[in-house]
Amino acid sequence: MKVFIRLLIALLLLGGIFGGIFGYKYFVQMQGGGPGGPRPANITATTVASEQWQGERSSVGSLTAVDRVAVSTEVAGTIESLNFDSGERVDTNDVLVALDTDVDEAELQGLQAEAELARIAFNRAEDLLPQQAISQSEFDEARARLDSATAAVDTQQARLAQKTIRAPFPGILGLRTVSVGQYLAPGSDIVEIQRLDPIYADFTLPERFLTDLEQGQSIEVNTSAFEDTFNGTITAIDSAIRENTRAVSVRATLDNPDGRLRPGMFAEVTVLEPMERTLLTIPRTAVSFNTYGDFVLRINQNDNGLVAERVQIETGEVRDGRVEVTNGLDKGDRVVAAGLVKVRPGQPVTIDDTIALNPDEVTGR
Repeated sequence: MKVFIRLLIALLLLGGIFGGIFGYKYFVQMQGGGPGGPRPANITATTVASEQWQGERSSVGSLTAVDRVAVSTEVAGTIESLNFDSGERVDTNDVLVALDTDVDEAELQGLQAEAELARIAFNRAEDLLPQQAISQSEFDEARARLDSATAAVDTQQARLAQKTIRAPFPGILGLRTVSVGQYLAPGSDIVEIQRLDPIYADFTLPERFLTDLEQGQSIEVNTSAFEDTFNGTITAIDSAIRENTRAVSVRATLDNPDGRLRPGMFAEVTVLEPMERTLLTIPRTAVSFNTYGDFVLRINQNDNGLVAERVQIETGEVRDGRVEVTNGLDKGDRVVAAGLVKVRPGQPVTIDDTIALNPDEVTGR
């Protein structure tokens, strides 16, 4: 038992000795090997700049057709001809479907014949009334029969017109769901049509941004389908805030002459503020993070040269590799932009602008 205890003590002593040796070597290395102080670290410096940024509000939403309807039939009938293809572009009043009209045309001819007889009878009555050959009531009956026969003809002609189904507005057709010879009941859907130019982008923003929105404000839209950025303007702002999300619904209108944008597309929306803001920015590589938040290493001048000082900052927007600084730094301050992982607060630094900025060299993130 005593031998075991002595062996354990010896191992602990050896561990302490070797640990002290390695610790001392590390300390000497960090101190530069002597009384000259910490070894300076090579870094790249950048200056806090003042820039003009156009304010932006980001959101996501969906593209929506300006007009979208399912074309249907108002009357029953059998399809005699289909005059469109799925996905075709059509104009207003283009004929899409013609229903069988044989029976309706025969009925129209009969009604027109009755109307002609009624007109002849009315004309005769009109000649006889001044001669007092007929009474006023007989004349009135003749005129009523003519009016009724004429109305019946008009009704049948309208019914015939309903057998020809036309495009209600210019747009792009969807997939047809009917075939020639198929019987359609009143209200049966035939094909969907959507007006794609212009097109809506519907999105929401938190209610705190409501005062920043106005009709006519410019927006930018990006989609996963295209690399292009599409421009538009806000055309409507909802009159109420959604209670469940505390967000306001916004609608923007975009020109879409080539029809590339389609309803249902996911849209990344950027609302552009009309006025530019003056703000302070630094490269993203200059910002690190700890438990207290974002910080930078500011370069200060003292009697012995340049020294790095850790400064907690508050940040805002990030754009094109630069970060807005809202608090903690002043214009003209110099901060470490590259070589950040090699620098400790209070350590001397040597500026070497040949060190490349590395976006991955951001500690604590």
